[in-house]
Amino acid sequence: MKHHDASHALLSEAHELGHEGRAASDDHAALKLWLRMLATTTHIEAEIRTRLRERFDISLARFDYMAQLFRHREGLKMRTLSRYLMVTGGNVTGLTDELERDGLVAREASPDDRRAWIVRLTTKGRRAFEAMAHEHEQWILEMFAGLDARTVQQLYTHLGALRVQLVHHDQPAEEKA
Repeated sequence: MKHHDASHALLSEAHELGHEGRAASDDHAALKLWLRMLATTTHIEAEIRTRLRERFDISLARFDYMAQLFRHREGLKMRTLSRYLMVTGGNVTGLTDELERDGLVAREASPDDRRAWIVRLTTKGRRAFEAMAHEHEQWILEMFAGLDARTVQQLYTHLGALRVQLVHHDQPAEEKA
């Protein structure tokens, strides 16, 4: 089965097909696109994980956690943080315990809900995240440097349309009406 895509041939020669290796040339274009998106995302995520670990001795989960708190200077309820990160409350509790122990976050009781905790970055946490975020941004720019600005914007727009369609598709019928 032969693929008619130059990038597929180059990736195959480099033994870097990853998830794309599952696709056959006669598969639907949407399936091949999905496998290419998955392979690309997996590749970028693995590189980011490695760089965060090597440069800052931090996991991607901790970085993502801190990124959410950085955007919400006033702090977030742990339940909201769990929803933003799309992880269980137990995962958020474990990360909070670790980051609090390291002096990067502070946890306090919610003034309007005695059962809830609000978590925010400490000054040390904000400074640490700013340094990480700056380098993270440079890594992303480096990895996407082979694409011109117009292509990046088109991909962003098309993937946005796909996400909207998927979210709409996932809504129960009564919400769609």
